[in-house]
Amino acid sequence: MARRQLVLVREAKLASLLAGAAGDRLEASGVLALDGRCYVIFDDAPDIARVEATLSPPAAGSGLIRQPRGRRAGFEDIAHDAVAGRFFVLVEARPRGRGFMAEVQEYDERFGYLGRAWLQFPLDGPNKGLEGLTCVHRDGRTYLLGLCEGNRCRDGEEGRRPGGGRVQVFERGLRHWDRVATIRLPATLDFEDHSSLALAGDRLAVVSQTSSALWVGRIRPSSWEVAGQGTVWAFPTDPEGRVVYCNVEGVSWLSADTVVVVSDRAKRNGQDERCRAKDRSIHVFTLPAGG
Repeated sequence: MARRQLVLVREAKLASLLAGAAGDRLEASGVLALDGRCYVIFDDAPDIARVEATLSPPAAGSGLIRQPRGRRAGFEDIAHDAVAGRFFVLVEARPRGRGFMAEVQEYDERFGYLGRAWLQFPLDGPNKGLEGLTCVHRDGRTYLLGLCEGNRCRDGEEGRRPGGGRVQVFERGLRHWDRVATIRLPATLDFEDHSSLALAGDRLAVVSQTSSALWVGRIRPSSWEVAGQGTVWAFPTDPEGRVVYCNVEGVSWLSADTVVVVSDRAKRNGQDERCRAKDRSIHVFTLPAGG
């Protein structure tokens, strides 16, 4: 069945918005919209980009926030705790014991590094871990929601079988973040992978890189359950109907009907040249009226 397409509002290459960043590879993997600015993190570097949500050329306040401390790579998403004034950056997976777990690095309101903690959930391997992160407050308690990349939080063929989207819910324990619940995305959602999520009120957005699409649904206010099946929109295609947004990674809400998305670097092997036109970029889309 043909899906309605998101409507592009504006987009730009990240390098064009960041003065002095021309030499950086800028493999964008996550984005957070906050107070008229967008904070972008990168898989291949610890520094955090700050750009105007208008995607204006380099201006006062825009640039890279250098991070000399903490992990140096493997970052997948960024979240904000508005109550405590903290930022969290997700590290997809790290060796722990005989397996792997994701980590979060914590920063103060000025992006001063504070430390890191495990997200207590076992992962299949180092490359199919947690891809998305968002923060939510309920009944005076703070939770982090971590999106599994693979269906059923699995790697390999099982992880590519649609219908098993999972979001793990974590609450801060004495030293790390303990898993306290699991959100099951609708079994009808046919995403092959999941690359980021964002929550605004009860509205949950999830993007898929492989499927080049965005799903929006609602979380019940009194439980960690999805209400209904939600709605899926495709990212715009070229005139021949071919995918051009091939590497969407991060998503954040700008308003009730507008999202900001970032795209990773196009893969050197296996992706068409048309994918490079949109890679290492930041994009703003609106959801079609009636959705």
